[in-house]
Amino acid sequence: MDKPIVALVLGAGSARGLAHIGVLQVLEENQIPFDLIVGSSMGAMIGGIYGSGADIKMLGKVVEHMDMGRFFEVSVPRMGFINGNKINEFIKLLTKNRTFNELSLPVYMVATDLYTGASIILQEGIVAEAIRASISIPGIFKPVMKDDMLLVDGAVTDRVPVEAAAQLGADVIVAVDVKYGVGKQIVINNTLDVILTALDIMQKRQLETICGISDIVIQPAVAGYNSWDFDKAYELIELGREATLAKLPELKEVIKLGQR
Repeated sequence: MDKPIVALVLGAGSARGLAHIGVLQVLEENQIPFDLIVGSSMGAMIGGIYGSGADIKMLGKVVEHMDMGRFFEVSVPRMGFINGNKINEFIKLLTKNRTFNELSLPVYMVATDLYTGASIILQEGIVAEAIRASISIPGIFKPVMKDDMLLVDGAVTDRVPVEAAAQLGADVIVAVDVKYGVGKQIVINNTLDVILTALDIMQKRQLETICGISDIVIQPAVAGYNSWDFDKAYELIELGREATLAKLPELKEVIKLGQR
């Protein structure tokens, strides 16, 4: 039997998506193999940085001591409060300005085309540009023009892109959901909270699809954190580690069964 294609699917979640770093750390430490990454929004960012060859341990240390607020320059709205130039330069630095062809393993990113409402899989060109499109929260970040598309956050149509992973030929799908779980709290303090909470509500029904298609779903206990809690990076990364460690026996069994 041919070796199964294992996809790691990293979901959207803004600051809660920092838990993906902890997930990747544990998978790497325990030599759990995967052949490709499919990411949406923050999942696309972490997946793209990892695929660009970043040391996942070092990445954790970097984000723990970083003031993310300085990368989000607020301007007079023209399709978005945040132009995105600073965050784009930051992403280019972390991804070494690599193209998809230069990545250490295949990484696919999901964005949403505002013109058609379709979920778009990005897999060509500059990695940083694809990440910038996938994280473009509507109304907050200025959308990204690409060909004849106007791209915004992948989470609008596909917050944990397991269906995309299946379309890409994955035999085994390991999904990481950083939006729902025990202790989900609604915190509304600003415009960003309003927009992200509205998106959460629209996406909640997708959880059944995620669980139905995935072989394993890892859900770090980050539900009690706000979408803008980047200053709690250490806690979020640790929760990603804990959730993955708890799933290790199941992960090893699924991979072993697939290899028979």
